[in-house]
Amino acid sequence: MIVVIDYNVGNVKSVRNALHYIGLREKLSADPVDIESADGIILPGVAAFGYAIRALGATAEVVKAVARAGKPILGICVGFQLLFERSCEMGDHEGLGLIGGEVKAIPPGRTIPHMGWNAVGTQDIDLFAGMNREEHFYFAHSYYADVADPEARVAWTDYDMEIAAGVQKNNVFGVQFHPEKSSTAGLQVLRNFEAICRRGRAC
Repeated sequence: MIVVIDYNVGNVKSVRNALHYIGLREKLSADPVDIESADGIILPGVAAFGYAIRALGATAEVVKAVARAGKPILGICVGFQLLFERSCEMGDHEGLGLIGGEVKAIPPGRTIPHMGWNAVGTQDIDLFAGMNREEHFYFAHSYYADVADPEARVAWTDYDMEIAAGVQKNNVFGVQFHPEKSSTAGLQVLRNFEAICRRGRAC
């Protein structure tokens, strides 16, 4: 069972619909008992970082605890950004601190928000297992993660600068793009995450 964290931020319904479409068992919940008993958790989100971390509230401590205990976690879009140490969006805010780095505004000189399909190099992260060395995914964001964690593996996309499109640090995964809106490749990312969760359950 995968638990989708329920904290009233953005793309929860579309993520759940994508999981249903590919036949995965999921539950929408912020109950610590559900989170602790899940095989893996997904932290979605479409909102400003400051709003999202406030909305997550006390559930943040539960998410950090289970992730640090080894449970697979997948952050999507703002959920991906929350995995990092801090952000300056809507003021200075601390994130979950599961991956070293901070979230910054995309510099001027580019169309902001970054919205649409971009190619991502997929060879470095387990979420992309069995996929082409480059796949296209759908992005919608104005801030990006400046990854500064030597233990993190990063998949990049080019937007007149290198932007972290995906990251993996042990059992912690995140994608800046929206797999639930990224056609076949995006659905495969979700299948791969579920396979990671099943492997963890078997250990």
